[in-house]
Amino acid sequence: MAQCANCGLAYQCICDQIPKLESQAHIALLTHENELSRDTNTGQWAGKMLSHCQVHIWHRKSPPETFIEQLKSGHFEPVLLYPSSDSHLLSNETVESMNKPPLFIVLDATWQEAKKMLNRSDWLKTIPKVHLDIEGASRYQLRRNQSQGHLCTLEVVAELLELNGDAKDGQKIAPFLDHYTQVFKADKSGHALKS
Repeated sequence: MAQCANCGLAYQCICDQIPKLESQAHIALLTHENELSRDTNTGQWAGKMLSHCQVHIWHRKSPPETFIEQLKSGHFEPVLLYPSSDSHLLSNETVESMNKPPLFIVLDATWQEAKKMLNRSDWLKTIPKVHLDIEGASRYQLRRNQSQGHLCTLEVVAELLELNGDAKDGQKIAPFLDHYTQVFKADKSGHALKS
């Protein structure tokens, strides 16, 4: 059976169920090239849901030109979502205090790959790092070895939307992610999700 070219599912296309979000939040997904071949990648959905979400492919030796142009445009205040000893808590107050619209930069990769992306990209190291205050576990169960407090890319995007004042849009993501997870599991088992 042929896969849908957009959602990648063979037995039950969910393209008509992808929420179209109206958020004006600017999100730059810096996607590790390995994510492109992972059918469990959730960053792809953010790009399909949000008109102001740009997906850039990270390469070790050269930064994506469109991403660098976005950074240099001067239209945004970029922040890199990466929890570390030198990151600051991202809150509603932080977002509201920014002089320009924030550009939320999310590393779309496994945690190990994200660490390598940051360590191997001098051009990322100058961007202020922020982290989220995460309570509870990830809803996303398609990847193994997830640590407590680690979210999938789409869950991170939902949190960012809420912090940006777009709670209504952020809250539309979790039901979609839950449904997609069930449809994905059924698809991998060779059938559509039974209702």
